[in-house]
Amino acid sequence: MTASTFALSASATAAGSPPGWVSFLPLVGMLVIFWFLILRPQMKRQKELQGKIGGLKKGDQVLTAGGLLGKIIKVDEHYVDLELAPNVKVKALRSTIADVVPPTGGKPAND
Repeated sequence: MTASTFALSASATAAGSPPGWVSFLPLVGMLVIFWFLILRPQMKRQKELQGKIGGLKKGDQVLTAGGLLGKIIKVDEHYVDLELAPNVKVKALRSTIADVVPPTGGKPAND
């Protein structure tokens, strides 16, 4: 093989392979998809929940993380007093409030 033939075959091989950064494109694409499909909606829901917790007031009906449904009778900086049933009151951390439930507006089904 002559030197010119070797140089032509080496340049043909180098021209056929993609640059090194191209191998990272699938990884970057997966990260972008992960961000938009999972992380961004979760951060939006968390921000909405923090807004709801910040706006708690007396009379709101809330759902705790433990699954208890109650009506707020007193709001403190770190705690809320909930009435779960007539004459059944508990104190819960504000951070354990999972959701603010809209009022039902009608009679319960068992009455």
